[in-house]
Amino acid sequence: MRVSVVTPSFNMATYLDATIKSVIRNLGPGDEYFVIDGGSTDGSVEVIRRHEASITGWVSEPDAGYADAIAKGFERATGDILCWLNCSDVYLSGALEKARALMARDDAELIFGDDFYINEAGNVLGFSKGWVRNLRDATLYGGWTPLQEACFWRRDLYRRVGGINRSLRFAADYDLFLRMAGVGRATYVPVTFSAFRVHQGQKSIAGTREYERERREQREKELRRVQEPKGLNLAKRILYRGMMSARARLAPVLWQRRTLTGIAIETLPCERY
Repeated sequence: MRVSVVTPSFNMATYLDATIKSVIRNLGPGDEYFVIDGGSTDGSVEVIRRHEASITGWVSEPDAGYADAIAKGFERATGDILCWLNCSDVYLSGALEKARALMARDDAELIFGDDFYINEAGNVLGFSKGWVRNLRDATLYGGWTPLQEACFWRRDLYRRVGGINRSLRFAADYDLFLRMAGVGRATYVPVTFSAFRVHQGQKSIAGTREYERERREQREKELRRVQEPKGLNLAKRILYRGMMSARARLAPVLWQRRTLTGIAIETLPCERY
């Protein structure tokens, strides 16, 4: 099973080198890596060119946002398994091989796991557990989003749902996982694949209000398609909203990994923590 990775990029030269290196060291025979840059002017193109020999393909041109960039990358992909890694985040060593093995073993169409939070220097700030009992219900009724950088899915599933929604500027990740979880076999795996870097100017942080608005709109659209009694639908919304809220409050207490705080992420392999 071949893996195709896409990295959308725009004016993130500071962290792009680490992201690209983390993907390249994980690539196996037949795997693909595409870097889709939105026309950066901060030196990102020079970073990409330094790794050009190890990248399957790249472009640097204006786009309509990160979802459009990701779509461009997946249009080029021919692998059996798809994933994307944002420019600033990193994969742990062995991540792609582990994902490949797990998807082959479990015959899953989508797997989702755990990751770390790291600071600008690449040191561990905390641990994030991606577990939920039922991904479809958690996303649909609870508005929950899996840890995108720790998700891998089959290309056939991606095509079946129509791919990523290019028109969304902030919540394209939530919308894609919402639709894929609704029709595909999704499995949680207790493995830490990646690390999410916390830094200033992050799109997911800067656009919190817009993210919530887009997420709410896409969720309501999917809820209207569900064929079930209104009373049951409402009850599930209330139940899962409470469950996801409780999960958010309890997660830092239940799933701490204090012994790993401060450790350089590049020293940690992909495994169960």
